Amino acid sequence: MKKLFTKISFIFLIGIVIAACNAEKRVPDGKRLLTKNKILVNGKSTSEENVTNQLYQKPNGKLLGYPLRLNLYNLANLNPDSTYQAKFTADPGKFARKSKWLSAKQVNRLGKSFWYHGIHDFLKKTGEPPVIIDTVKSAKSVSRLKYYYFNNGYFNVDAEYKLDSLKSKKGQIRYTITTGNPYILDTIKTAITTPVLDSLYEASKALSLLKTGKQFKTENFEEEKVRVTNLFRNNGIYYFQPTYMSYNIDTIQKKDKANVDLIINNYSYQDKDSTRTEPFKRFKISDVNVYTDYTANNNAKPIKDSVQYKNFNLYSHEKLQYKPHAITDAIFISKGSYFADNKTVLTTRYLSNLKVFNYPIVQYEIDKRDTTYSSLIAKIYLTPRKKYSFGASADVTHSNIQDIGIAFSPTLSIRNLFKGAETLEISARANLGSSKDLANPKNQFFNVSEYGLDFKLNFPRIFLPFGTEKIIPKSMIPSTLIAIGFSRQTNIGLDKENFTSAFAYNWTPKKNYTARFDLFNAQFVRNLNPDNYFNVYGSSYNALNTLGKTYSVDPTNFDTDGNLIIQNGTSGFTSDVINDNTSLTAADDDYKSVKSIEERRVRLTENSFILATSFTFTKTTKTDLQDNTFYLFKSKIESAGSLLSLISKTSGLATNSNGNYELFNLEYSEYIKSEFDYIKHWDLTKEKVIAVRSFFGIAIPFGNSKNIPFSRSYFAGGSNDNRAWQPYSLGPGSSGGTNDFNEANMKIALSAEFRFKILGQLKGALFADAGNIWNVLDNVTDPKYKFENIKSLQNMALGTGFGLRYDLSFFIVRFDFGFKTFNPAKDSGEKWFKELNISKSVVNFGINYPF
Repeated sequence: MKKLFTKISFIFLIGIVIAACNAEKRVPDGKRLLTKNKILVNGKSTSEENVTNQLYQKPNGKLLGYPLRLNLYNLANLNPDSTYQAKFTADPGKFARKSKWLSAKQVNRLGKSFWYHGIHDFLKKTGEPPVIIDTVKSAKSVSRLKYYYFNNGYFNVDAEYKLDSLKSKKGQIRYTITTGNPYILDTIKTAITTPVLDSLYEASKALSLLKTGKQFKTENFEEEKVRVTNLFRNNGIYYFQPTYMSYNIDTIQKKDKANVDLIINNYSYQDKDSTRTEPFKRFKISDVNVYTDYTANNNAKPIKDSVQYKNFNLYSHEKLQYKPHAITDAIFISKGSYFADNKTVLTTRYLSNLKVFNYPIVQYEIDKRDTTYSSLIAKIYLTPRKKYSFGASADVTHSNIQDIGIAFSPTLSIRNLFKGAETLEISARANLGSSKDLANPKNQFFNVSEYGLDFKLNFPRIFLPFGTEKIIPKSMIPSTLIAIGFSRQTNIGLDKENFTSAFAYNWTPKKNYTARFDLFNAQFVRNLNPDNYFNVYGSSYNALNTLGKTYSVDPTNFDTDGNLIIQNGTSGFTSDVINDNTSLTAADDDYKSVKSIEERRVRLTENSFILATSFTFTKTTKTDLQDNTFYLFKSKIESAGSLLSLISKTSGLATNSNGNYELFNLEYSEYIKSEFDYIKHWDLTKEKVIAVRSFFGIAIPFGNSKNIPFSRSYFAGGSNDNRAWQPYSLGPGSSGGTNDFNEANMKIALSAEFRFKILGQLKGALFADAGNIWNVLDNVTDPKYKFENIKSLQNMALGTGFGLRYDLSFFIVRFDFGFKTFNPAKDSGEKWFKELNISKSVVNFGINYPF
């Protein structure tokens, strides 16, 4: 409590110091600090981003209405060297006195220390100097505003500025803009000299961005140039460039209207000392030549090997190392087709995606064999990557199991394994981690470990015995992944071995779309230390121990302290209850509690086998890591065990004592699972972003299963979920997270964040997370755990809080402080706003943004 009071006092003191800063401290006499830009358009105030971006000067940035960076800058000493030396000028004997216990050199170096110099450099760098009103820049802003509105069709725009002086050394600039009526496009005509271009344009005229009745906008004219250029260059017009296209805009004797003439002249070229013109030609591809081992050094060497395959010519300076189809399947430029830029782009993209070549070079040259000079030879130069490459990576990690971990992963890549552009990746991984929440009797810092080995073989095509070109054409960049892996974990105390394998197809149906079909995805989980269950799941043990002290009839189940012995005592007492060797009957609540504890123990400690088929579809508009205006939608459906049950039934296999089928003496899991995930970001400019996420998932057991395996179930809480709860501590339903690792088979999660810049690379966020997990259509009977109807949504937990994030460029370090705003586990009247204090907050550490 004392430490907390000290921290709060320190923060409060800093706040007082900053608040006491004079915002005009660095404003020279006769100058004014810019506090506001007020823009009036036709008498109405506007803060539209496109308009405010035209201004050369903007006020100092604010955090929640407070000019933090300006006041930090004002705290800095702009000339710390002079200040330090002035101390000795004012008191000449001071330097001598300091030199007695510090050398003269050390006294001089003291002036460069953090306290005298570095802190002021930090404040200047982190802070922001005052924005002083500059009327020259205001006049330039007026010119830019007029230009902006002119480009949006306001040809008679008028603009001016006025300086409004405020008290002290402050002022604001008021920009007044009168636009008049915008000009509207009236008659649109074309003058296209080359007939073939005229025909192509007329065929796509409906897609034109210039239409009668639309407001004049310069950007539409520029975008129409881009559209027409792409149209022509994707239809064989090899020499066409945007410069061949121009506009004649006539507003004479027109009131607020403009006639537009779109002009495209003939192709012009230099012939010796004169310029000639002629109609544009449509070029066809006469040959496609592929150089499979091109380098700058061997370009002049003779070709030693060549193959003609499906109208493609493959050449090699040495022996050809690739099956022809492996390369030609990735090429969309074909003999006899018209030249097209989009086919060039698609070809380079697909060839790069093979991961066996460096970025390819595609060039075209006129085929001199064609006397009409309307044919092109496509030349594709491929530079192979090394067949073998080795890489290694080391990471600091964070997950829902471990608070912090150190991971190391070496990888060996083997390219063109079977001469069909296949790639094999062999990767090992080792991880050491620490978690304060896990069983750790020896009190070791690194109490989580994992090591494993994975093999991934990728084929750059759909690997099937029949053709799939009509269903999944090669333009969708299909691939086949075959993977197997093994890992051994020492984490929550049970310790596991995990064997996985997958056979999956991937393709991109359209730009920004991805699809994956797992023909099968198998997982075998083997628990190595099941007898340690009650040492790990302490809450289950405490509940069973309490019941054992009341109902056990066998004194050998207890130790000298009167507690159930793990494992003999817990299993002995459970067996006595289920076999009716105690006073409990099946109708008693305590009997049901013991049975529920045992069912959970069996489920979490038994080995499990999952053979699943799934389909995943993703669509996103995200362009890069800096994109803050995008959405992502992801859906997945998975079915497990159905094929095995079908085989078992048709084969007439016998069931075990539980009425279930077995594979290798192990009951396999059977369920169907579906998930939907949606993320949306809005960029509010000035590094302010609103981000939301919604998630729904449900897994329904049937047939061979009455519940969902732990590895396929859902949990709530943690740094990427509801941040007011620790991982696995929320739900199910209103149960209050009584188990050590709470999970269920249905989940709803909703999150929203407002992200903003604080100063420099330090960012902030305000967030709200809602959601929970429930049991539905499985063998859980307690109504607190179950989702029964729409009223169960009243158990949606709500967490709110704030976060601090620091951008290290290659990743973001994140701390989120969550508060339980609505806790469904509390009694009525105690659910809302009863845990909004620092002592009950949850601090989550994370890497990168949660969504």
